[in-house]
Amino acid sequence: MPSKKSARLAALTVAAASAASALALVSPAHAAGVSIHDIQGATRISPYAGQKVTDVAGIVTGVRTYGSSKGFWFQDPNPDADPATSEGVFVFTSSTPKVAVGDAVTVTGTVSEYVPGGTSSGNQSVTEITKPTVTVVSSGNAVPAPVVVDAKSVPAAYAPEGDPAAANSINGLTLQPRKYALDYYESLEGMNVQVKDVRVVGATDPYTELWVTVKPRENATKRGGTLYGSYTSQNTGRLQIQSLGATAAFPVANVGDVLTGSTAGPLDFNQFGGYTLVANEIGTLKSAGLQRESTQKQKKDELAVATYNVENLDPSDATFEAHASAIVNNLKSPDIVSLEEIQDNNGAKDDGTVAADVTVNKLIDAIVAAGGPKYDWRSINPVNDQDGGEPGGNIRQVFLFNPERVSFTDRAGGDSTTAVGVTKVHGKAQLTASPGRIDPANEAWKSSRKPLAGEFVFRGRTVFVIANHLNSKGGDFGLTSATQPVPRSSEVQRHAQATLVNAFVKSILDVQKNADVIALGDMNDFEFSDTAKILEGDGELWSAIKSLPKKERYTYDYQGNQQVLDQILVSPSIRKSCDFAYDSVHINSEFNDQISDHDPQVLRFKP
Repeated sequence: MPSKKSARLAALTVAAASAASALALVSPAHAAGVSIHDIQGATRISPYAGQKVTDVAGIVTGVRTYGSSKGFWFQDPNPDADPATSEGVFVFTSSTPKVAVGDAVTVTGTVSEYVPGGTSSGNQSVTEITKPTVTVVSSGNAVPAPVVVDAKSVPAAYAPEGDPAAANSINGLTLQPRKYALDYYESLEGMNVQVKDVRVVGATDPYTELWVTVKPRENATKRGGTLYGSYTSQNTGRLQIQSLGATAAFPVANVGDVLTGSTAGPLDFNQFGGYTLVANEIGTLKSAGLQRESTQKQKKDELAVATYNVENLDPSDATFEAHASAIVNNLKSPDIVSLEEIQDNNGAKDDGTVAADVTVNKLIDAIVAAGGPKYDWRSINPVNDQDGGEPGGNIRQVFLFNPERVSFTDRAGGDSTTAVGVTKVHGKAQLTASPGRIDPANEAWKSSRKPLAGEFVFRGRTVFVIANHLNSKGGDFGLTSATQPVPRSSEVQRHAQATLVNAFVKSILDVQKNADVIALGDMNDFEFSDTAKILEGDGELWSAIKSLPKKERYTYDYQGNQQVLDQILVSPSIRKSCDFAYDSVHINSEFNDQISDHDPQVLRFKP
């Protein structure tokens, strides 16, 4: 997922040159007597973009004194009759504003379209007044009453189709706030808005923000979240909540909690979530008492296989005990655990270190201390700085296995650059190297993790396990993008990777039709995605999370959308036996104190 380390870009740019030029701007270089709704206009790009405006009047509704985007919002108390034109706008002062909420002000400055994250992010722009001269006319005025945003006011359709003549941009389209949710929110950009008694669908994060829904019935999950179940289920009721107050006073919430009463403030748009209510009044948190889940212990004749992304684990982290407890107590000590994002022995220090034995053994020791088994492990060190992830971290997949329950078949020849193959021995499939990597020199794995394949034996039966961590979604445009439908550029590489994984599984099944094969890990894509379809192929694999009821199919919570990124796919011999159980164990994604952003997955079956 995109990093939040980047600050506000200094440049103020028009969101999309093609869309702006298509508007045929005719506004004067210096405009007097304009109101805020004139500046906002009926599209996403101001008709006054790039122009100087004089003595724009309004009342201050919110002041931001922190971060790189200091300024204030002000709003015209005398709205026009057009629902498409916002009555509020942000004034970017760059330094701490010298105004207070309730001040009646006039502002002279330049209208700009600021794109959070830059134009390459695909984000919509925020209409702002920059380089301002501000005059306080009076103080202590009543703030314009907030617009109530609720289930009735937000349309069911998410976004219009973009203009094909403008590269599918929606910037030049006239807003239809009664038809599309994105248009509705855009028509309120910069205005004072309010939500009441809203359920939390994205837990409080380290950046002091959370997500709520104003539509409690919209794709609701059993534990209080909102499910992202298809590319047409964007969940229109979601809003990000930040605060203009002290961070210490911000609610520490989990999914399912409720912000009771009123939460109100200006409606902003930012790089990391789009439309955001920046609250100067925030509701009271009512806890739903959400508890972490635990799966069932596997039976004696059941093999339990898990996947768990431990989020850049390195020896300096303080989460080893918590991860160990999760594996022992919540996952019930699976026989095989595929770990993703195990970093090398000195983490992000980029000094050529690639070995991860210190990291892995520290986790194994913590598991023993938590009452779990003494796991053994197998992995292959990557070539330094060639597998993506945090620079210097050299993340890789690692197999943990309980030697008292399962054995690993070691077969020499596997290394970071040698491709593992499949041979036929005594009528059965066998890997040429175990562990081994799938076609590591292929361009599909450039700056990305290479799948790790290994042979395990459980009660005399060979099980082939392929640990994956496919290309991330970095570079994809967000759901609130100015381009609709939203481009997903990261799919290109992920589809190529999925093709290679499927081909490798097929090579096993071509030799041994009834082979037990499991491909698992952080697939970085949804169970309904084309990536999943390519992995599944013509039935070589099947994503077992689809055995769960739809409301339980999620492993990750991103911007208030609960979704599937982690999967365990199984070969026909496992699927057709109907003798398996699948569990998405929700211990992280719904909680503010998560130790990873991913929920682990567990498959139990009888080989």
